[in-house]
Amino acid sequence: MSASIPASSSSAFLPLPPARGIPVTFTASLKSWWAAGEKQGAASEERLLRRLPFFVPEKMAAAPDDSPVIARGERVELAAPKHFLNTLSIKSTNPSPNAPPPAVVLHGYGAGLGFFFRNFPALAQWAGHRGTDVFGVDWLGMGRSARVPFTIKSKRDDIPGRVYEAESFFVDSLEEWRIKMGLEKMTLIGHSLGAYFSVVYALRHPTRVHKLILLSPAGVPHDPNNLTMPSRELTDTGDSESSMGDFAVTASAAEVKRIREEQKAMKEKESRSRRLLTYLWEEGWSPFQVVRSTLFWGPMLVGKYSSRRFSGLTEDETRDIHDYILNITLAKGSGEYCISHILAPYAHARMPLVDRVSALKIPITFVYGEHDWMDPQGGLQSLENLRKAGNYDSKMYNIPYAGHHVYLDNPKAVNELLIAELDEAEKQQHLFASSQSR
Repeated sequence: MSASIPASSSSAFLPLPPARGIPVTFTASLKSWWAAGEKQGAASEERLLRRLPFFVPEKMAAAPDDSPVIARGERVELAAPKHFLNTLSIKSTNPSPNAPPPAVVLHGYGAGLGFFFRNFPALAQWAGHRGTDVFGVDWLGMGRSARVPFTIKSKRDDIPGRVYEAESFFVDSLEEWRIKMGLEKMTLIGHSLGAYFSVVYALRHPTRVHKLILLSPAGVPHDPNNLTMPSRELTDTGDSESSMGDFAVTASAAEVKRIREEQKAMKEKESRSRRLLTYLWEEGWSPFQVVRSTLFWGPMLVGKYSSRRFSGLTEDETRDIHDYILNITLAKGSGEYCISHILAPYAHARMPLVDRVSALKIPITFVYGEHDWMDPQGGLQSLENLRKAGNYDSKMYNIPYAGHHVYLDNPKAVNELLIAELDEAEKQQHLFASSQSR
């Protein structure tokens, strides 16, 4: 690409204390627990974002010289009191009048925009070259967005009502955010539950979404065999070979069968502790609630997860993302309580997207990891349903050396795929505009 991101010196930034090490003793865990809070959470996010050479901290007026983009964090206030969405805005310094719609990156269950620190540089390169913008947004009640009360008024046996209310909590705030940001149309890049909500948003606001890129989407298939195991989100080890890269490959029925066979084998070996974790998930007891309930032991529990799951990161990256995960985990519970209303046992959606997605007429790209715990069969079935409905602009890929967190496990392959899909979306936009002008 012609527009390159210049390197910047973090020494020009105001000092930011290093993250605490991952605790391995009770004393260290107690100290981490005591220090956690909003101030430390903001610092943990900024440590990850300072890896971006075009990021400008809140209290810094200067920007990197000759950078095609500038990134800043901000709170976007919503209409309801104390409601806001934490946002990373990566904006072109030379906007193009013919720019493609901006890309909006949306995290998964209980995560946050900081998880994409390895993907923002490539997305920023694309934005600078195309003269458009990229945003990372924390869902309401998650990440560093407002932790407001999450309540459902529908009765337990009113499944459509419960699902609609839970979905509305998230997609209504995203729509309000879009209006506040002045965006006409967006390409949504969602991960896991964030991918699920991206589809729901597109169904409710079809004229506002240009394209959907769904990374290991949750809630897609019917799952009669119960192959998905939510406990694997906490017990997987990641893939130490993730840095090797390789390219995304077009998904085939044979590859989907192989992934499902691996899931079946994992299911058969599921331990009693894994079954307990899945049971707690089903009952609406989020993993974050479990961690908070352990009080001083919480940082050690998070440390065991982050050091195991993200072993493919560098030592500094693992330490910093651990501190980030810890602080958003210990924050007040809110949006995380949606899970039992959206998903039935074993991450099977109460209203599966495979039954709903064919109403969309926009391009949709499904992406799964080679060792994903989300069942890719739903992606294949969704493609079939889309094509039956006349939508031939959708496709599906597998990412080698990657599990559920495809974007962190193999950022090289995912970043190349994202840019290719975004560029293709731009071409599709031009073709559509040309056909409309005839």
